[in-house]
Amino acid sequence: MTGRLAPAGTVPEWLRGLVEVADELDHRTFTRFSPPAGAVTRPAAVLVLFGEDEQGPDVLLLRRAETLGSHAGQVAFPGGATDEADDGPVATAVREAEEETGVDPSGVRPVALLPELYVPVSGFAVTPVLAHWKVSSPVHAVDPGETAAVARVPVAELVDPANRFQVRRGDMGWQGPAFEVGGLFVWGFTAGLLSVLLGLGGWEREWDQSDVRELDVALAEHAARTASLTSGVAGRHDREPE
Repeated sequence: MTGRLAPAGTVPEWLRGLVEVADELDHRTFTRFSPPAGAVTRPAAVLVLFGEDEQGPDVLLLRRAETLGSHAGQVAFPGGATDEADDGPVATAVREAEEETGVDPSGVRPVALLPELYVPVSGFAVTPVLAHWKVSSPVHAVDPGETAAVARVPVAELVDPANRFQVRRGDMGWQGPAFEVGGLFVWGFTAGLLSVLLGLGGWEREWDQSDVRELDVALAEHAARTASLTSGVAGRHDREPE
């Protein structure tokens, strides 16, 4: 099942555009990848949690610990693999978000299920759960062994053309959008999903899509720029709401 879980009128006006189009989307809106015939996929879910403060709308992201065996150091939405006890993707996404960021589930209103997206590198079939942070709560890296930092990233900074470009991996023939904002380097699945959502939500500003950088070089340059930052200092993170 995909589509709206709540009427568009139950969310702030700035989020209604995303909720209103949720019923019309399929996986091709976000990705060209589909599972190969007969492929065994693993179900997973991520929480795409939009909130708001005095600076405007923001979205909750995290940076994975550098010590992890897979996707180390990458920026992602809270989420993970489905447990047998989970009652669907909403339960998975909210549970994982609480475990990773400490977000209070009582303040989270799931508003739409986005189409299941296949991630070839991991074999996951990921359901993004669009949610509204109706009552903000403090967030932090609950387990430093898994999460290096948690960030509320302003939408205004994500759509700033100065913070957007594309990255490519020539060895894989892959190219996709990327963001460098608040000390975070966002690429891959998360950046691709974010990029589409920013457009669907009506927030996107024109940016230079011809600015294509080699991923390894861009990551190294980002690391050099942020080397002086203390671990966990990224964006408006680990911050209690006003």
